[in-house]
Amino acid sequence: MTANDFRRIALSLPDTSESSHQDHPDFRVGGKIFATLGYPDDRWGMVKLHPNDQAKFYEAQPNVFIPAKGAWGRAGSTTVRLKSAKTADVKRALQAAWTNMAPKRTTPKPRG
Repeated sequence: MTANDFRRIALSLPDTSESSHQDHPDFRVGGKIFATLGYPDDRWGMVKLHPNDQAKFYEAQPNVFIPAKGAWGRAGSTTVRLKSAKTADVKRALQAAWTNMAPKRTTPKPRG
């Protein structure tokens, strides 16, 4: 998985736009960030999961999906080690993060 693969998958989700936050690319739906790239460096991505989903991804692949440090991690922010990640797993994580942040009434859910 590369940063460009992560970007391509994120942007394939409905109504997603790419922007920038704290000098890092981010991906938004309904104006809310659901994923970022490049923090702490270009080997990483991040997805905003529910804590229960975060636990499932981490338990399944602790070398790929790692809770962020501090309060952000406890709230579900999960770093993604891109080099070790499989496309299908990142796609599922991005879809879950997108669903968490998408406006509930106005945006169709991703298929996949």
